[in-house]
Amino acid sequence: MNNLYILGIETSCDETAAAVVKNGTQILSNVVASQIEVHKRYGGVVPEIASRKHVEQITIVIEEAMRQAKLNFSDLSGMAVTQGPGLVGALLIGVEAAKALAFAHSLPLIPVHHIGGHIYANRLVKEMKFPLLALVVSGGHTELVYMKEHGHFKVIGETRDDAAGEAYDKVARVLSMPYPGGPHIDRLAYEGEANIDFPRAWLEEGSFDFSFSGLKSAVINTVHNAEQRGETIKPADLAASFQASVVEVLVEKTVRAVQEYQVNQVILAGGVAANKGLRNHLTKRIDELGNVDLVIPPMNLCTDNAAMIAACGSIFFERGIFADLSLNANPSLDLESFNR
Repeated sequence: MNNLYILGIETSCDETAAAVVKNGTQILSNVVASQIEVHKRYGGVVPEIASRKHVEQITIVIEEAMRQAKLNFSDLSGMAVTQGPGLVGALLIGVEAAKALAFAHSLPLIPVHHIGGHIYANRLVKEMKFPLLALVVSGGHTELVYMKEHGHFKVIGETRDDAAGEAYDKVARVLSMPYPGGPHIDRLAYEGEANIDFPRAWLEEGSFDFSFSGLKSAVINTVHNAEQRGETIKPADLAASFQASVVEVLVEKTVRAVQEYQVNQVILAGGVAANKGLRNHLTKRIDELGNVDLVIPPMNLCTDNAAMIAACGSIFFERGIFADLSLNANPSLDLESFNR
C-alpha cells in the first residue's frame, strides 16, 4: 500500500497553519504562525487584521511545512483545507491558497470542517475506538459529537448561546485579564476556592445542549453588585467558582451521554481542551466509569493547527470526499453535511 501524504491548511481564525501528515496519524510537520500578540491590544480577534496577517504568512508557513516534512509537492496525495466554520475573510485565504496549489500540482482538493479537524487531532495521539463521543470545547463551539465510524458525525448536544471559551474570555475581561482569557482564568482558579454559588444550566431533562450566557451574566452581576456595596471579591475565588460551574456541566453531560450511547471512547477536543480543570475533572469521572477509554490531545494539538486538518483530510480522502476549484469558504458550515 502506498503511503498517504496530506498537506493541510488552517486559517479559520487567528492562526495561519500548514502541516503534512502521513497515513492520517504521523505528523511530519506542523507549522503555526500565531496572531495572539497582534489581537491582544484589541481584547479579541479583529477579522480584517486577521485576514491581512494570513495573506502575509500563508506562503511562508506552507513552504516551511513542506521543508520540515522533507517532501516535494509531487510526493503529496492530496490537499486538505478548512472550509469552515470561522471568519469568512480568514477562511478565504486558506481556501484560495489550497485551490491554487491543488490546481498547480494536480492534487485532489479536500474540504474539511474545522470541528472535524479538532476531533481528528486525537487520532494523532491514539487510534479511535468506535462508537465514540467527542466533547468539543473552544472559543466558538461547545458540542457533543457521537461517531459510529470514521468520518460520520452526529451532533447530540451544542451550545444555545455562548460557547464555553467565549464565556471564559468575557469573564476574563471583567477581571481585567488580557486576551485570550481562558488560560489566565484556569491558572487563577487554582489559587482560589469555589465559594461562590454560580448557576449550572442543566436545561430540560435529557438534553445534552449547553448554555453559558446565564452564568456569564451571573458573574458580571456579582462583580457589579460587590462594587456598588463597596465589597471586595477575591479574583481567584471568582475564577475558581466560575470554572467549577463550567466544568461540572461539561463533564456531567458528557458522562450522561457516554452512558446513554454506550461508547467505547471519549475524546476531548478544541482550544478549551487545554484547560487543566476540565482535563483533570473529566479524567477523574471517566476513570470512575471503568470501561471507557479517554483521549486528551497534548496542548499543541488543542489549539488551532493544520495537523488536525490533514488528519481529518486523510479520512475524507479515503472516503472520496473531494471538492472542485469552485470551493468557497463557508463560515456556517454544517459538520453533519460531511456524512456519507
